[in-house]
Amino acid sequence: MEPFTTLRSKATPLLVDNVDTDVITPIGRVLEGPKAMVEFAFEPLRYDASGALRADCVLNDPRFAGAEILLAGENFGCGSSRETAVWAVRGLGFRCLVAPGFGDIFHSNCFKSGILPIDLPRGDVDALAAIARAGGELEVDLPAQRIGAGATSHLFEIPALRKEALLLGLDDFGLIQRRMDAIRAFERRDRETRAWVYPDGC
Repeated sequence: MEPFTTLRSKATPLLVDNVDTDVITPIGRVLEGPKAMVEFAFEPLRYDASGALRADCVLNDPRFAGAEILLAGENFGCGSSRETAVWAVRGLGFRCLVAPGFGDIFHSNCFKSGILPIDLPRGDVDALAAIARAGGELEVDLPAQRIGAGATSHLFEIPALRKEALLLGLDDFGLIQRRMDAIRAFERRDRETRAWVYPDGC
């Protein structure tokens, strides 16, 4: 994965609450394959009943084309544990998501695809959205755990291990490999203190 350190980008303000994984990747489109999964991501929001792109959806607004930051509403990514939802969001070009809350499994899956999910109070997300609508860019500083623009700046929390993985561009397997010496040392000590746990040859 690409390491994530700092990011400066336009932001798309999609402040819709309870956008679930079936909205992000409708199951019919997932079955059509990866290309359709990305092309029709957020289909219920982006397309009208005739299949045409809706001009009133911010995801179709040319002002936000190329944005790598998505500002979302409460409980973003709720619903079923559909990892394809994260893949589609990344396929649309977003590397950072900011919302007042995320679905738990979706939140966890973000890190596995190199996406930084930032949980902020709704008022802070609204303030960032105002900057985005005015044409401003946001800056995400992962080492400092800060997001904002100019005088508007917000700190965010992230588990230390998740932060390390993003900074280094590692998935879960990569993190394990990085700690193999410590894992083997623990196993050796454990064998010495709890030999009865390990059958012969194991």
